[in-house]
Amino acid sequence: MKAPLITLTSDFGVQSQGVGIMEAVAFGINPYAKVIHLMHGLPDFDLFYAARTMETVNYMPIGFHVCVVDPGVGTKRKPIIIQAGRGDYLIGPDNGVLIPATRFLGGIKKAVQITNEKFMRKPVSPVFHGRDIFTPVAAYLSKGVKIEEFGKELNPKHLTKAPYDHAKIISINKFGSLHLNIMHNVWGKFDVKLGKSVNVALKKIKIKMPYCMTFGDVEKGKPLIFKDDYGRMEIALNQGSFRKRYNVKIGDEIKITK
Repeated sequence: MKAPLITLTSDFGVQSQGVGIMEAVAFGINPYAKVIHLMHGLPDFDLFYAARTMETVNYMPIGFHVCVVDPGVGTKRKPIIIQAGRGDYLIGPDNGVLIPATRFLGGIKKAVQITNEKFMRKPVSPVFHGRDIFTPVAAYLSKGVKIEEFGKELNPKHLTKAPYDHAKIISINKFGSLHLNIMHNVWGKFDVKLGKSVNVALKKIKIKMPYCMTFGDVEKGKPLIFKDDYGRMEIALNQGSFRKRYNVKIGDEIKITK
């Protein structure tokens, strides 16, 4: 029998003991689980970058995926489980951070509010739901506990909306390249041929750039737009930082026209 997979993602930082504590909680409940730390160096409280990171769990085997980027921890925001069409379970706060991942995992099959204290670590801290609610729930799910046992079913339409629905910058990597919330299949409908240019408007800036396969398709320092490795579109400078040159940030809206 395969070991069930639990992934942990947070904005705690790699030097936080909270990371190891969550893993220990998971093993305490299900010692047969395999835990992967997907990302803990997310920018503080950044729902855009966190949601984009959670999209990448579609490269993982089917599993139980926890996200703890939770500025509203301890408030009235709901702790939730989303069962995705592929068979994964996404566990975290109802702040929109889990929704984009469902678009890569076959949509939302069922959503539940976590209310059953039987599956929580006691006492529940008002500021560390990653340890006391989300990770324990993932571990119990990985042992075969049914989603219905954790609480009442929610209408997916009533969940908090994704942090991005319009065209926006959702993350910026260490090279200063921009990842957009434009999926490959949506770009395909735009019907732009390789090598042809598009107009990109960011703030008050308008830039013409070609749609390419890779960085080297343009001269050093020139901009391009291309398909990233995770299902979305990326804007970059060949061997340069687009972020530094144009002073853009995560959350900025963009407009792309032919």
